[in-house]
Formats: sequence, structure tokens, C-alpha cells
Amino acid sequence: MTQVAPQLNDIANGSKNRLFPKDEAAHRWYRFVLSFPPQLVREYIDRFHLTRKSLVLDPFCGTGTTLVEAKKQGVRSVGLEAHPMPAFASGVKTEWSPDPRGLLEHAGRVAAKVEKRLASGTETLRSLPPETDKLLLKGSIGPLPLHKTLALLDELRGEASSLYYKHERLSLANALVQDIGNLHFGPEVGVSKKKKDDAPVVASWLSNVRTMAEDLEELRGKEHVPSTVWCHDSRHMLELIPDGSVDGVITSPPYPNEKDYTRTTRLESVILGLIHDRKGLRRLKQGLLRSNTRNVYKDDRDDRWIGGFPKIKKIAEQIERRRIALGKTSGFERLYARVTKLYFGGMAQHLSVLRRALRPGARLAYVVGDQASFLRVMIRTGQLLGEIAESLGYEVEALDLFRTRFSTTTKEQLREEVLVLRWPG
Repeated sequence: MTQVAPQLNDIANGSKNRLFPKDEAAHRWYRFVLSFPPQLVREYIDRFHLTRKSLVLDPFCGTGTTLVEAKKQGVRSVGLEAHPMPAFASGVKTEWSPDPRGLLEHAGRVAAKVEKRLASGTETLRSLPPETDKLLLKGSIGPLPLHKTLALLDELRGEASSLYYKHERLSLANALVQDIGNLHFGPEVGVSKKKKDDAPVVASWLSNVRTMAEDLEELRGKEHVPSTVWCHDSRHMLELIPDGSVDGVITSPPYPNEKDYTRTTRLESVILGLIHDRKGLRRLKQGLLRSNTRNVYKDDRDDRWIGGFPKIKKIAEQIERRRIALGKTSGFERLYARVTKLYFGGMAQHLSVLRRALRPGARLAYVVGDQASFLRVMIRTGQLLGEIAESLGYEVEALDLFRTRFSTTTKEQLREEVLVLRWPG
């Protein structure tokens, strides 16, 4: 079943998720640290023979790598993303109609207003409401950079009817992560020991706007290729995607590990007003695929979808036995076995629902990785998802090696693979 794609494996493992200069346009506007690379998307667009008449779906579109690259290749696309921050980013990154010169001029006027307000020294230091502030990782942004950021946001809200509003907000989100805040990624998000007392908020934001304008100039002529993004759960997509409309799927769902994507994007999600309080954060997590113990709830029932898969049950039992043997008793550790079943159950539900949207002969590429986050019990994600897909009527074409990556948990190289499926219809 295993087939290695030569074009992908010509690239060194350490560089496989790297964004090369020739690919930067739109992709660099906002991107997860470990996003899969544009060249992988091109590889499967070509391999699946997707054309201008085709429709490609990314049901876990994240920050829009598949959608942006499909648009560059002239292929229509639709993306689903349940997390509002990356969904917002994907929508902006595939919107190439703003006039570059107009964007720069508008941002310049906003910047001048903000700088004048800040220079007056008449405003007291702005802060977030206490309930909202509690959502942030402690120390993730300093008081003065926060004050300047909120002043800029205030001016932007006054321009909400502008054609450039969304692009300017995304530029600020990217600046928060890269320049304004105190975050570091390795790849987990954390707060740097050395905190910034101040940051060039407006200058960093304007720099990102200039980058956008440069890219929009480069992308002229391709803005009319359709691309749609829905902030929606891919386990419940039937009302959004017409039956028999999808020719190809290129995606990377969350992996079964302890990576909490709401934590990774917390700073920009809170500052941009996408999450306001604990209740809002809970609602967000409840709409996500269960891939980590931070979004598991007592009423979850996705595991019912994989009741007939003894391998998954065996892995869950192995995790639970290891937990007991090691004396691990925290609330999160007690959930390791359950989240494993919920993850594969949620993916089974997604693959089941997806079938109606696929054209006969549609081909699918799922970028997934082996995991050992749950007490070092190995989870062969691609193999297990392939078996689930086969039980639902899909054909498994290949399990391509994309790259290997070093696991800090097991001190071993783990496989990251592309599960290639075909829907016979």
C-alpha cells in the first residue's frame, strides 16, 4: 500500500514545511508554524489531475494553504474550519480583490490617526476586561504594547465599512504573533522569559500591510478564481457542500496528541474579539474535532463511530494500562484513552458524511502523522484512518511518506504521511 512521492522526498526532511520565497505570496500573511507546504498541495493537484473545472475541498483548512495554492493554480476551492481565527485568516488570504495602492493609502491614514492619539499622551493605559484578560497566557503581551494595539483596533473598527478592513485586521493578527506579543513557538506555544516593555505596534502592522500590498500586486489576474471558506465543523457539512460536487480533497486534520489549537491562537483570537470569555472558549472547543484532552466533554459520543474497530480499542486499552502502571492520575491523563477513541470516531463521522459530497472517482489526500503523545503508546494514524476509510467504501491508493520528525517524547523519528484515497461512487 505504501507509495513514496519522489517530488516530495527530494526535499530534506527539515525543510519540508518551509515556505520558499517563490511561494510566499498570500501564504505568508498568517501561517501556523507547522503548516504543510504549498509544494505538497501542488503535488496532489497535479497527481489528481485537478483543473479549472474541478472543485477541491479542504475540510480542515486551517490557515488556508490548500485554498491559497489551489487559487494560484486556477482551481476552485471550498474550505471548512471550525476555529474562527484560522477560518478568518483563510477567508482573507483567498480574497485578492483589494487594490494594493488603495490598501496602502488607507492603512497610512489609519496609522497617522493612531500615532497622533498615542503621541498626545492624554489617554489612560487601555486594557482588556478582566474576564477576557484571563483567557490570555499570562505575560503573552505587555501593558504598553496592549494599549497601543487596542488603540489601533479602535481606529480600525471606525473603518469597518472599508474594503480593506479584513486585510488590515489580519495584518494586525500576524503582527501580534510575530512582533508585538511575547510568544514563542517550539512548536508548542509558550511565553518568552524576556518580556517586551514596548513594541513598534503601528510600524509592525504597517509592514505587514505593505507585504500584503506587494502580494496583491503579484497575484493580479487570479483574484476571480472562486474560493469559499466556512467556519464550520467538518463532521456536519452536508448543508454546505452540494452532493457530488467535489473532485478532490487535500487536507491535514488535527493529529491525536495534546496540541490545543485554541491555545496556539489565543492571543490574536482574544485581541481581535473572536473569543470574549470562558463560555465562548468552551463553545469553540465543543465545535472542534476531539484531538486533545482539553476539548473532551462528558456528553461526547463520537466514539460510537468506531465500535467495530478492535485495533483502536486495543490502543485505548494499552494507553489506560500504561497510565495505571505509571501511576498517572491527573484529570487529563485519565482522558488519554477516551480522546483516542473520540478522535478516530470523529474522523470516521467526517469521512462518512463526506461521501455524499464526492463525485465518483474523486481522490483525497490526508496529511497525518504517527503519534506517541499519550504515554508513549504508538498510534499509527495513517494506517488506522485508512482502515476506517475502507470500511466506509473508500479505496486506499497509497500511504505516502511525506517526512519524518523527531519526537521529544520517544526520542525517535515519527512518520508523517499522506493517506491517499479514492471514492469509487
